[in-house]
Amino acid sequence: MALHHTQLAMPRDGEAAARAFYAGALGMTELRKPPVLAARGGCWFRGGGVELHLGVEDPFAPAKKAHPGLLVDDLPGLAAALEAAGRTVTWDDDFPGYDRFYADDPFGNRLEFLEPQQQAARRDRTPPPAAAARPSSAGERAPGHA
Repeated sequence: MALHHTQLAMPRDGEAAARAFYAGALGMTELRKPPVLAARGGCWFRGGGVELHLGVEDPFAPAKKAHPGLLVDDLPGLAAALEAAGRTVTWDDDFPGYDRFYADDPFGNRLEFLEPQQQAARRDRTPPPAAAARPSSAGERAPGHA
């Protein structure tokens, strides 16, 4: 039917770092875990129709190859936000039809972020609403407006 969630491992007591990254840098919403599961540690997040669960694993080892591939609607903006949060972004153009990059979460788990190139092209051609309605300094109307 559909994928309910993806689980990634995290080290014990990593909840603050998980919240800073997944809720802070990625803008996901933290979900309340059921009490029986909350006692085990970890965090759950949801955003853009995706649910990621981070569970404590002892001993912890990050997923360096296995990863979720997350579709986003502003890949350059997300890359800038992640870099501003101190994360390294590694671009990869080997997936036809998509712009994409990889970044690690604070625990070293690999994450892939993708945006369809057609979607990016539409975004790049559409002026921001405020700019489209505002005349230029020369008194001309913005392109595409009569």
